[in-house]
Amino acid sequence: MSDAAARDEGKLTDASFERARQRLGIPIRLPNPPHNMEMTWDNARRYVFGYGDDNPLYSDPGYGERTRWSGLIGAPNMVTTMGVDAGPKPTPEQKALMKGDPWAGLGSYQAVMEFEWWRPVRLGERLKKMRVPVGVVDKRSSFGGRAAHVTNDILYATEDDELVAVQRGTWINAERHASSERKKERETAEPYTAEQLAEIDACYEAETRRGAEPRYFEDVQVGDVLPTKVKGPLLTTDILLWHLGYGMGITPVGAFGISYRVRKKAPGLFPVNDLNIPDTVQRLHWEPERARQLGLPTSYDYGAMREAWLTHIVTDWMGDEGWLWKIRCEHRRFNFIGDTTWITGEVVDKRQEDGRNVVHVQLQCRNQRGVTTSPGHAVVLLPSRGAPVELPPPPVRTMEEMVRWDIERLGRQADD
Repeated sequence: MSDAAARDEGKLTDASFERARQRLGIPIRLPNPPHNMEMTWDNARRYVFGYGDDNPLYSDPGYGERTRWSGLIGAPNMVTTMGVDAGPKPTPEQKALMKGDPWAGLGSYQAVMEFEWWRPVRLGERLKKMRVPVGVVDKRSSFGGRAAHVTNDILYATEDDELVAVQRGTWINAERHASSERKKERETAEPYTAEQLAEIDACYEAETRRGAEPRYFEDVQVGDVLPTKVKGPLLTTDILLWHLGYGMGITPVGAFGISYRVRKKAPGLFPVNDLNIPDTVQRLHWEPERARQLGLPTSYDYGAMREAWLTHIVTDWMGDEGWLWKIRCEHRRFNFIGDTTWITGEVVDKRQEDGRNVVHVQLQCRNQRGVTTSPGHAVVLLPSRGAPVELPPPPVRTMEEMVRWDIERLGRQADD
């Protein structure tokens, strides 16, 4: 590290923004293989069961054969468990640009996650993916300082290069003295009363699914309320079951000798525990003591879990004939072990766009204290009585074109 770089570490400078912008469009290497190489009955079922969704469209091939899809399809967010790295080999110049971190020493947190889906994933399909930075915006943060809003695309395509989906994540990087001023929800769960637990169980008991009965565009009205869903109280067991379907994410799946070989390559991913034994950084999600060492009161969920919960309420409401086209959510508060999340939705708009029946749904995740942890917004395509849903085409044809398209789109938004 140069003397200038050392002086600037932990600071937001014009040079760091310029360096980050030079990286736009250059794929980021994905070091780990996907949790699921191929879409199978078993891994499709394990994924949805891991967030509490027993929709047979995603878990029963026999049921799927009787739907418009003619077979089992993956739940929308299952793409995040799939995809072999398809990024092209970087040039020497690109390698040099990608060395180091322009935001080293800064506080960083996930602000927004967006998905857009153009086709389902079917049994036997394999995917490839590419992660690419597509946007860097210089903003004033909500807590008073300068902030860098950095957006990365993760693009998913079939082995035949047919685009499947895009996942857009935006992270906010800010100087730590400013980031420490950001007020965060730190309250944890109190013991539940019998009445509170009965209310949660009653919501589970009342769960409904539209399923094979089409929900027609003509029958939907602005102001319609989606049936409430509940997830919780969150248990460490729920985190483990989530990992069973989702995979590990940061540290590859593998125990003992396999874990050791990963640790040899990336020792920083395995800080020692109280017994001086190296263990995954992710254990703060199920080990309260590790979370407390990092300044949090206890363990907490993953943003990806809440993203799956938000899709769950929408897919159960829209039925087998509908298509979840887009979803966007913000993660504003921690969801700690013991917390209960109540998920609600309301239709806020319906319109016809390019011949499609488009419905907009406002979504909310709120905890048992009434605090909104993750607001969201979904865009759903519904059939009419005269015509089924036509899947929306992606705006371009290839991963590379999609990267350029998003860079230009986000650049225009930054200029507005």
